[in-house]
Amino acid sequence: PDGEPEDLHIPVATTRPETILGDSAVCVHPEDPRYQQLIGRQVLVPMQGRRIPVIADEYVDREFGTGALKITPAHDFNDFEIAQRHNLPFHTVIGLDGSISNSVVELGSPQYEGLDRVECRSTLWADLEAAGLALKKEDHLQRVPLSQRSGEVIEPMLSDQWFVNTEDMAQRAMDAVESGEI
Repeated sequence: PDGEPEDLHIPVATTRPETILGDSAVCVHPEDPRYQQLIGRQVLVPMQGRRIPVIADEYVDREFGTGALKITPAHDFNDFEIAQRHNLPFHTVIGLDGSISNSVVELGSPQYEGLDRVECRSTLWADLEAAGLALKKEDHLQRVPLSQRSGEVIEPMLSDQWFVNTEDMAQRAMDAVESGEI
């Protein structure tokens, strides 16, 4: 944390280390005594040195993992909701092709740009270990969304969506038919 001794860390568990590159905050439960003194402070994103806030939100389960949750709103549905509640920025770091996007350059980690997300996962983990920032690695059973057609992992990400209100258009078409215009 900002202004604290270097040996003070917030341990955060993740099944997707590559998304660390797009983190916008670390979130803790507002009533968790382990992290009370850190709420409102700034922490550094590993391998980037970029500062992000420590925020509090009741979504966090104090009993799960370390009780601290990394918030990557561009690549996680739950994090998206938390980010909206706390007005956090969104950093898309995985491109449509599954590679690490060029946004990581401006975020402070150009060495990962262009890597496949799975390659980045192992490379980043090795870098975290080399820097003494990786605490442990363990198996974790989870559900992963897969494409029906290709069987590939579906990566959550922000994308432009377009919606058309067809009710008004349909009414105008029905009126044109009824009036004999069409």
